[in-house]
This record gives sequence, C-alpha cells and structure tokens, in this order.
Amino acid sequence: MGKTKVELNGKSILVTGSPGFVGANLVIRLLKEMTDGTVISLDNMNDYYDPKLKEYRLEQIKEVAETSPVKHIFIKGSIADKELIDNIFNEYKPSIVVNLAAQAGVRYSIDHPDVYIESNIIGFYNILEACRYNEVEHLVYASSSSVYGGNKKVPFSVEDKVDNPVSLYAATKKSNELIAHCYSKLYNIPTTGLRFFTVYGPAGRPDMFYYSATEKLVAGKTIQIFNYGNCKRDFTYIDDIVEGVYRVMQGAPEKANGEDGLPLPPYAVYNIGGGTPENLLDYISTLQEELVRAGVLPEDYDFEGHRELVPMQPGDVPVTYADSKALEDDYGFRPTIGIREGLRKFAEWYKGYSS
Repeated sequence: MGKTKVELNGKSILVTGSPGFVGANLVIRLLKEMTDGTVISLDNMNDYYDPKLKEYRLEQIKEVAETSPVKHIFIKGSIADKELIDNIFNEYKPSIVVNLAAQAGVRYSIDHPDVYIESNIIGFYNILEACRYNEVEHLVYASSSSVYGGNKKVPFSVEDKVDNPVSLYAATKKSNELIAHCYSKLYNIPTTGLRFFTVYGPAGRPDMFYYSATEKLVAGKTIQIFNYGNCKRDFTYIDDIVEGVYRVMQGAPEKANGEDGLPLPPYAVYNIGGGTPENLLDYISTLQEELVRAGVLPEDYDFEGHRELVPMQPGDVPVTYADSKALEDDYGFRPTIGIREGLRKFAEWYKGYSS
C-alpha cells in the first residue's frame, strides 16, 4: 500500500500510555526531533507495577521538555474515560495519535480480565470514535506479537492467520486490529497497527522477565525459567521500537477509492521485532554476565543455585519470531540492536537507578 507523508512539525500529537515504557521514550524522541508543535502525554498512572517508575520516566520527559521548542502537556487520566478523551480532542485537536495505552501482560489477564476489557477494548473504541469526529491524519496503535498465539509457522508474518489467541490479552489486541480496520473502512481513518515483539531496555516494565529476574537475583531469590528453558523470544530493544514507531508515524496508509467508489480502508499492520529469536537460556546467561559486569551482582554469584526450571505457564507460547520485511520495505527500517548491547545498557541503567 502507498503511503501519504505526514509532517510532524507544527502539529499537535497525542501519545497515550506515556509515561509508560514505550510511550515515554517516544515522547522524548519527539521532543528532541521536532522543531515546533505540541505533544500531549496521557496516562492513568495505575499500579499494575510500581508507579514510581512511571514518575521517574515522567521526570525524564519533563527534563527534555525544558529545553525543547516543542510544548509538552501531561494529562493524568484513562482512555476508558470517554468524556476526558472527547475533551482532549476538542481542546488540542491532535493531528497524529499514537495509542500505546493498554493493560499489558499475558499472565495478569488470566486473573484480571476486567481491566483488559476496560482499557484495551473500551479505551481503544473511545480513541477511534474521537478520531472519527476529528481530522486525524494518522492513528498509530500498539498491537502485540501475542496475537500469533501458538502458531507453528515461523517467522511470524502479518499475513498469517491469527484467529486462535491463547490469552485474553492477545484477544484484545487482535480485536484492536479488527476494530481499527472497520473504522478505516467506514470513516476513511488512516490507521497502522504495530505488533511489538518482547520490548526491553532501561527503565522498562518490571513485570518483564529480564527486569523481574534482575530484581529476584539481587534479592537472592530463585528465578523460574518456563518450559524448562525451551523458549525462544524475539527480543526488541526499546530504541529500535521507538525508531520504528517514529518512522511509521510519518507515513500513513494512502487513502483511495475502490471500483465501487467507496473508500478502500487506509489500514496497515506491521511487525516490529529483531528477526533473530534468542534461546531463553542464552538470554539469561547474557543478562547475568552483564549484571556482573555492571557491578549489580558479584562475580562469584551462584547463578545455577538461583535457577529453577519449570513447566510452561498458561497463556505463554514457546516461540516468537518476527518477519519484519514489510516494515523494512515500506519504511526502510528493521531492528538491529542485539541482546548483548541492549542488556548491557539495561544493567548499567539498573546499577544507577537502584543505588
């Protein structure tokens, strides 16, 4: 599909889910790159994980904003609050919307389904409705590699059938793609969904394995390695994710009419993943080496004594593996940062953050 160039400078841009992990890094990138305009951050600052980390990221955003020519506004609230979303669109009239706000986590969705429906379904619907009644040039939203479920075919392609989710989280993300397609078709709204593959890096989500494992090792606790270590993950460093989102924002699916005179949906979905799945045990070994190198853990730390191999958890999948060729073809980018470099940056950040 052809792309329509979207100019970011001078525009009002709404980023929901900032100061979440991806959102905060994206907003910082926008504040550094743009020469004019307004960036609105929206997040409910919930306690799914320690809000102090979101507050830390928000402070990072504010520091960059102090010297940026771009105006930054933070609004605390939920995308599930329709009145709030409508008010934001009425007041700031965003031209570009990046919806990263969502209840994350596969395992958490098993015991807490309500929050996933509220944020990922109702909240996303509110965003789409607001885009419908405003002249939004491009809606970019976060999907997830979880939509591939237990697909045996690798690497995962956006052309693959993804009708068999193995978690409610995955089901809500696939639902986002379906609803976005509907709105693109009916209301000619350019939408692009991005299936993220296991994002990691400094100031990341503490519920993600690399971070929670670090916390447990520092506390002298045992880390559980699922499926007895027989897992492969396409880990994607945060800077690669942000680069991908930043490029996609600037190229919206082209509007066009079909033979029937009605709009063809200006809709697209892409994978953003490294394309080099890592064995979980290798990833853990690299993490441990970098934690020692950074001085987070002592050189004589007994790693073997703090590992426990356990069965697969409900909702998990054994392999994730991205085919990001479409992203490379359309936007000239594919993730390149390897786990050694990425985990080194995380370990160095953690050393400073925790000391």
